[in-house]
This record gives sequence, C-alpha cells and structure tokens, in this order.
Amino acid sequence: MKDNSRTPELADIFARYGKRFWEENIITAQQFKVMKRIEICCTAALGGHIEACDHCGHTQNAYNSCRDRHCPKCQTLVKEKWLNNRKAELLPCSYFHNVFTLPHELNPFIMINKKIMLGMLFSAVKETLQAFSRDPQWRLEGQLGFISVLHTWNQKLMDHYHLQCIIPAGALSYDRKKWIGARTKYLFKVQSLAKEFQRRYLNKLEKAYRKNSLSFYGKTEMYSNEKHFLKLLAALWDKQWITYAKQPFGGPEQVLEYLGRYTHRVAITNNRIVAIDDGRIRFRYRDRSDENKEKELTLSAEEFIRRFLLHVLPNGFTKIRYYGFLAHANKKTCIKLIRTLIGATTVYEKTLVENVQEMMLRLTGIDICCCPQCDKGKMVYFRPIEGSVYDDTS
Repeated sequence: MKDNSRTPELADIFARYGKRFWEENIITAQQFKVMKRIEICCTAALGGHIEACDHCGHTQNAYNSCRDRHCPKCQTLVKEKWLNNRKAELLPCSYFHNVFTLPHELNPFIMINKKIMLGMLFSAVKETLQAFSRDPQWRLEGQLGFISVLHTWNQKLMDHYHLQCIIPAGALSYDRKKWIGARTKYLFKVQSLAKEFQRRYLNKLEKAYRKNSLSFYGKTEMYSNEKHFLKLLAALWDKQWITYAKQPFGGPEQVLEYLGRYTHRVAITNNRIVAIDDGRIRFRYRDRSDENKEKELTLSAEEFIRRFLLHVLPNGFTKIRYYGFLAHANKKTCIKLIRTLIGATTVYEKTLVENVQEMMLRLTGIDICCCPQCDKGKMVYFRPIEGSVYDDTS
C-alpha cells in the first residue's frame, strides 16, 4: 500500500522490506547495523528526551539520531562542521580537481576486500600525484597538498569506485622557502597520470596477492588459482585506465561550494526517492550519457537494498584523507607559510564556534529552540525518554 501522508524516505524502505531482505540474503554484520540504524534514526527506538516550553508549557519529543555516516538524515550537521574547519585552511590560489577510477573488472574483488583494495586506491593515487610533483618535466619540484574523497557509486546505485582529489594549484618547495605555482589550465597530463596510477595500483594488487592478503569466494573464487589471477592481471595491464581532470576551480569559494555538495554525500538522499509501492522503489537519477538529464528508475525493493548495501564501508574506514602540506601533521604550519609566500592580501575566514542551535539558525533561518506552539518561549530539557528497543552492540 502506498503511503501518501509524507515524502518516502530510505528509512521507510528498510522498515517495510529490510527484515525480509536480511532473512533471504547473506549480509555482513556492518550492513545489518547500517540498515537498522537508518530505519530507527530519530525514533523512540534510539531514545531521546522530552523538552518543554518555559513560557506556555508545551511539550514535545526530541529523539536521538543514529549518527551513521551512511544515513541521509545525519550528514548535514557533520558536513557543516567539516566545511567550517576547511574555510580556515583555504589558500589564495586556484584549485585543480582530478578523478581516479578503478576498472569495473575489480568490483567483485573490492566487494569482499574493501579495506585492503580501497586503501590501495588511496595510497596509489597519493604516490602518483607526489611522484609527478617531484618530476622536473612538470615544473613544480615540490610537495603537493590535496584532499582525497572516496565515492563508491554511480547515479543508479551501482558500484563505481573512484577517488576525487581537490588540489591547490602549486607546490611547496622542499626547503619550504618558495611557492611554485602550477599551470593555469591543468596540473598534469591525465594520460600520463592514468598510466602511473595503473602501474602503482596493479603492483600493490599483485603484492597483496603474493602475501595472501586477499579473500576469494563466490564470483572471485576461481582467481585464488594463480594462473587465473595472472590472466586477470594481464588484462588489467592491457586496459586503458581512466583518470579525469575536471575544469579547475576559479578560487576558494568554488572549492567550498563543491566540497559542500560532495564530501559527505551518501549513496542516495531522501529527496531522490519518488515512491515506494507494492515492493517497488522509484527514484530519480542523472543520466550522464544523455546530457545529464534527470530520469526515473524503478527497482524491486530487494534489488534497491542490494545496491544500497554495496556502498557500506568497513567500520573505521576513512573516506576523506589529507596529504602533503594539507596532512594533519603539516597544515598548521604550512598553510600559514604558503599564504605568506604567495603574498596575497586575502582576508581569511576564521573557524566559527557555534552550537547546533546557532548552526541551524544560520543555515535555515529557523530557531530550533523556539516554541512551535506560542512562538515566545524557549524549549528546554524536561526529562529523558527511556526504554530503547535496539541494542547496537549485538
């Protein structure tokens, strides 16, 4: 039966069809936890508190959120706090945007070796970019700084593993006495980057295989045999790998706009879900092959959930990483130094210190502490809501 009372959400899909899915399919403990957390996010199952108006006495329930990074409800505040910190780290230069994509032939292997193979993606890209920045032919000969963001999906929720890198247009000399500006149109040639990325990743993959670090079962079981694995490796060496350079950002403001849209994105947001009806899910997507037109796709609930679970990351896996002079150990001193070396007179925004109420007021213009009944009083903590029905440790 179709629910017309409100806009459908991802939580509704898991509430209606989740139990049947995990009873009929093999899923990991982490995937199960993600499904349950999203299903009960901001409900009594997670507990919360009752708040009351200090003017009229009106009361309302305030339920806890699940705080899972795969949950579409829980990313807005996390994203804003992260962006707020990045504002204080911007440099007065243009920025480049490079994308490194793994071949789809590796998808079945990544699904059962996510921590290892996605970790190798980060390290291969880092090594590739820093090697190019050292090479005299690219006229930098210094240390790059960049942010790498992992995305694992395409618009139809299929597995598509790629790393998006945001790179300031220049390098810090190794003696830290000079800022070396990059070309204005591109940082490095993408064809050359792709070959080096391919070489470094496949060398890491073969090394992991030799050390018996990879798991093989299901579709990949045959590759536990060395003969079959080496045949796959040869095919991957022959394949042209994709490294894409998007148009450079004009300045720090454009970088923040991009980061705000993409860094804390989840596989699908609630506003893309159109309908849940009779075991089928209809959602919107952008067709990259047809001028980025918005279209609709209908999947069975089972297939929709299967695709969503492709993108559950291992517990503790870091999907946003910082390198070079933007690494956590370096940026405090390097950012200030680079700004001085560039010599720009830009006034930099300081990190805002604000609580949730202040942040929501800034973002939405709504005071979440104002009483919705009388519009005069302030909602204050009254008492806890006890009796959570979900144990996340089980």
